[in-house]
Amino acid sequence: MIQRNFSRHLLGAAVGMSMALAGSMASGADLRGWNIHVEDYPVSIAMESFMAEVTEKTGGEVTGKIYHNGVLGSQPDAIEQIRLGIIDFGEFSLGPMGQSIPETNVVSLPFIFKSIPQMYALMDGEVGDAIGAGMIEKGMVPLGWYDAGARSFYNSVQAINTPADVEGLKVRVMSNDLFVGMVESMGGNATPMAFGEVYQSIKTGVVDGAENNPPSYESTNHFEVAQFYSLTEHLIIPECLCMSLKTWEKLTEEQQAILKAAGQTSANLQRELWQTREAASMEVVQKGGTVVNTIADKGPFQEAMSPVYDQFLAANPDLVDLVNMIRDAE
Repeated sequence: MIQRNFSRHLLGAAVGMSMALAGSMASGADLRGWNIHVEDYPVSIAMESFMAEVTEKTGGEVTGKIYHNGVLGSQPDAIEQIRLGIIDFGEFSLGPMGQSIPETNVVSLPFIFKSIPQMYALMDGEVGDAIGAGMIEKGMVPLGWYDAGARSFYNSVQAINTPADVEGLKVRVMSNDLFVGMVESMGGNATPMAFGEVYQSIKTGVVDGAENNPPSYESTNHFEVAQFYSLTEHLIIPECLCMSLKTWEKLTEEQQAILKAAGQTSANLQRELWQTREAASMEVVQKGGTVVNTIADKGPFQEAMSPVYDQFLAANPDLVDLVNMIRDAE
């Protein structure tokens, strides 16, 4: 059974440790933050707002700088540096975390969330607590859950209305066994590759398409080479504003409370900014000639995912309760 207060228990333990360690950071801290996005992206704006609120409400005791555009390294490198305390905080997709933090992989199961609002409610509650507990065990403290929209398929061949339309398509996916299984369960050929290689790979026919949210599809100009965008909305993967546990333990209890509150405020801001950006991106791609189609019945897609769920739950029996908690939620 999922322990509702498990993550709070771990945070409480971290607070207790911090009282013994509250030396240099209790009186002053200059934090380093990692971000892969450009400075005017919703994530970036929300992170800057977070840091400004923390600085103000700690009376300047905790300050920091956010390094945008991935200048502090790739996401896998940055996650490891967060765990080691070299980088103090950052904003990461939970998708690539799944290989090392099993709890985060749950949100990468296709169609596990019914909608974006449902994802907000569950991540801000018991589900977020349970996933956060797994992250804390690996040295990362979640401060807020950000929105990365719903991911849908796009390609240069045809509109996708049923799972059969994916058969034979070469689809780029993120490097995660769940995403490979998702495409293969519909008869497609999944091709993990770096995101920066996708445009040229579609253009030259190495892959037929990929899957992502509207702002990513638009801002990378993928819509220029893959004109069919089918709103399967198969993945709703939240992102996390999180802090190194090593840094967290050096803060006072009061400072920790300020960071947690600022993290939630920044998450609320990011969600609003994201929705605005997503609508603008859809307008751009449609004006650019993209053929957008909605899926009348997602049931066949969900049924096709049964092997993905079966394999995941067989490999992670301790996560069955967490998966069912999300699937059974209204």
